[in-house]
Amino acid sequence: MSINVALHHVTHYHYDRLINLGPQVVRLRPAPHCRTRILSYSLRVEPAKHFINWQQDPQANYLARLVFPETTRKFRIEVDLVAEMAVINPFDFSWNPTPSIIRSNMNPGSAWSSRRTLDRSR
Repeated sequence: MSINVALHHVTHYHYDRLINLGPQVVRLRPAPHCRTRILSYSLRVEPAKHFINWQQDPQANYLARLVFPETTRKFRIEVDLVAEMAVINPFDFSWNPTPSIIRSNMNPGSAWSSRRTLDRSR
């Protein structure tokens, strides 16, 4: 049995004069490799006139790169998310108790061949 959890997040900046917003990177999206099932996700950004490029970092997390071509008095990010909270067994993986044996054609008594294999800078 699982339950659904709703998350609502708002970040809002209001400025006293018109400003030029530089590129913004927003990291408010679930990772594609997360085990929690995401039922719905929405990202709303103000000012409405903007460009969004979805990117991924080296760990495969989503990044929204936002570029704003015009001046503005406010910057607002709103995220709505519904996730299914189910019981997940943290030990649900396979494990092979038999060790892997790596055989080598080197002569085990030769220290030179072992050193030469490990140290490739020479």
